[in-house]
Amino acid sequence: MRRATRWLLRLAGVLAGLGIISLFVVWQMLRGSLPDLDGELAVPVISQPASIERDAAGIPTIRASNRRDLAFATGYVHGQDRFFQMDLSRRSAAGELAGLVGRVALARDKRHRLHRFRARAKQVLATVDDEHRALLDAYAEGVNSALGAMSARPFEYLVLRSKPEPWQAEDCLLVLYAMFLDLNDSRADRDVEMSLVARAVPPDVFAWLYPSGSRWDAPLVGSASSEPPIPGPEQFDLREYKARLTAARLPVPEMLPGSNNWAVAGQLTADGRAIVANDMHLGLRAPGIFYRARFLQDGQAAIDVNGVTLPGTPVMVAGSNGTVAWGFTNSNGDWSDAVIVRPGRTSNVYLSPDGERYFETYRESIKVRGERSEEIIVRETIWGPVRDDLVHPDGEIAVSWIAHAPQAVNVAQLRLETAGSVDEALSIANRMGIPPQNFMTGDAAGNIGWTIAGQVPIRGNVDGRLPVDGSTYQGIDGWLPAEQYPRVVNPTDGRLWTANSRVADGDALAKLGDGGYALGARSQQIRDGLRSVDRFTAPDMLGIQLDDRALFLEHWRELLLTLLDDNAISGKPQRAQYRLLLENWVPHASVESVGYRLVRTFRDDVHGKVFEMLMTPVRARYPHEVALRPSRQFEAPLWALVSERPAHMLTANFASWDELLLTTLDQVIEKLEALPGGLAQRTWGERNTAAIRHPLSGALPWVSRWLDMPRDPLPGGRDMPRVQGPAFGASERFAVAPGAEADGYLHLPGGPSGHPLSPYYRRGHADWVVGTASPFLPGAAQHQLRLLPQ
Repeated sequence: MRRATRWLLRLAGVLAGLGIISLFVVWQMLRGSLPDLDGELAVPVISQPASIERDAAGIPTIRASNRRDLAFATGYVHGQDRFFQMDLSRRSAAGELAGLVGRVALARDKRHRLHRFRARAKQVLATVDDEHRALLDAYAEGVNSALGAMSARPFEYLVLRSKPEPWQAEDCLLVLYAMFLDLNDSRADRDVEMSLVARAVPPDVFAWLYPSGSRWDAPLVGSASSEPPIPGPEQFDLREYKARLTAARLPVPEMLPGSNNWAVAGQLTADGRAIVANDMHLGLRAPGIFYRARFLQDGQAAIDVNGVTLPGTPVMVAGSNGTVAWGFTNSNGDWSDAVIVRPGRTSNVYLSPDGERYFETYRESIKVRGERSEEIIVRETIWGPVRDDLVHPDGEIAVSWIAHAPQAVNVAQLRLETAGSVDEALSIANRMGIPPQNFMTGDAAGNIGWTIAGQVPIRGNVDGRLPVDGSTYQGIDGWLPAEQYPRVVNPTDGRLWTANSRVADGDALAKLGDGGYALGARSQQIRDGLRSVDRFTAPDMLGIQLDDRALFLEHWRELLLTLLDDNAISGKPQRAQYRLLLENWVPHASVESVGYRLVRTFRDDVHGKVFEMLMTPVRARYPHEVALRPSRQFEAPLWALVSERPAHMLTANFASWDELLLTTLDQVIEKLEALPGGLAQRTWGERNTAAIRHPLSGALPWVSRWLDMPRDPLPGGRDMPRVQGPAFGASERFAVAPGAEADGYLHLPGGPSGHPLSPYYRRGHADWVVGTASPFLPGAAQHQLRLLPQ
């Protein structure tokens, strides 16, 4: 017995020793993919010495003697810090994720492979001019050199038991295509869903349900839109219907990409320089989408550019070159169309305006890790690929999307690095190949301007909000010349702003179309904030970017206080408590605000119920379940209904509008009261807690704390400048006066490094959470890696 015990103890000791050794080996392997920050390294491609200096926060300053060497060094630093992020981006765009992570990504790959972006990237690359092609090649060489210099593959590939595949020049274009997928309606879903409503209701009812704008509009050109009146019972009567108001059916209010930018002219600043402020809002993950850097190029063609780059490309996305500053918000113009494909006389033929045509058929093989590859068939028309996941009453649907055209993608944005004025920057923007964006710019001479960056299609006189008949629709008929782009330069009051809502009207709006503009409440709050101040410095802009005042919800709070009169709260202590919390609310989306959460939850639940009631006769028209979504301007008809309360706009679920509103209120109370502490403890911060996660976090829950950003309560919400959700918010935030960069600030979620063992993995994240003004410029160099010609 004693011998057995001693043997077991020895075995346990051996196993423990082996476990410690294994952990040490794993630890060393993980550390092996940390980048070298100091020393000298001989590398191919570059012609002159270059360097990567990092400050105390890990932010790199990249120095070179020419633009090609600078592109190589940029690829090198991106490859050091963000290769896995870049790999996911190119694979997502190309529909190749399943080859890395397995079947879990197969459905996503099939959706994205419809667009055949790998083939399109190769096609575009063949047309890139020699200057830009050399930069893309050098960048790719830099990425691959960084991978080759690591003593171990990036840690994510150790976890996945896979090897990283080399970066190619075409992959830089795939990263741009990934942004198209994020920022555009890549499957024309909006057109399809709106068409189901348009087929089922009278035209006046459709126009009321999907207005072009509202009283909340704050465009740069034109004024707020008028709102159609509520249709009468002779046009639309819901009283005979009963809606299915289940939680699964009710639409979730959409969290829009809530980007903001604005500029103030030199007439409003002490030194006469313009100031540009920008905060692009996108999905949040660890590491973040963008990457801070400074580009320094010596010699006759010297440049000094600061801002944020997009890992996977050699481009400074937004920032300042010392003379001109620039930033972006998503434009929400109409960049994709649903086209009804009319069948020809045989199965492989369809009708076009020029007669019958054959489908072009492509067999796409999708690799699935650990399994056999899967093959899908993509059928393409003259307008674009045919969706294979949709049953539409009018027939098959093809997607006509600008991203399919070779002209839609280029790297002309590189020319912003040397732009010398607002006029020059606007001209460059109009020739860029990116998802069309609101481009905001200002220069050191005090000029400011707005235009659309990216290629704008010419499509003729069609209502791009609904599917068009392919037998008569020609499709894109060329591209808008740069001189015909809408522009606003140096307005009289010296202020410009955009926030994803409608920017213009008239001819300019006709050129851009309506791809689902955001409600204008956020633009209005920014505009009014700018107009309330007569003189500006760059740090003043942070107060507007962090503005979390719940101005938009004020009318909903007043509605609730009126609803909760003495009769409504009599014998209802929970309603009385709800009213008391509203009376004493903090009128901000602050982490401690209970009132904001109560009002927003009520408004969102009413929004869902009312929309579903309105869709009841629409659903009755179709034999199967259909996907429907409200307009982003739905606040206009919604507020008209809860204000005027017409009986014919209620389904049989409720006897009156008061019953609907009080029933919804009681459901909100019941839902929130059931949580620990009851209503009084339901702060907004409890609901709006950060969930900024690494892509592998869900598969590795035991190390998720190590991989993810802290679960901080976050201020901010929807329909205010500080747009913020648990995994959605400002992907960057800055303000800068060109030529006075030292006075600006710049925030990013997460840190520069994508490696959790790096001291820079979370560096700067706390400033982003709290809103501390981090310096726009990198600090003094703490590390220097010199790259020498091999």
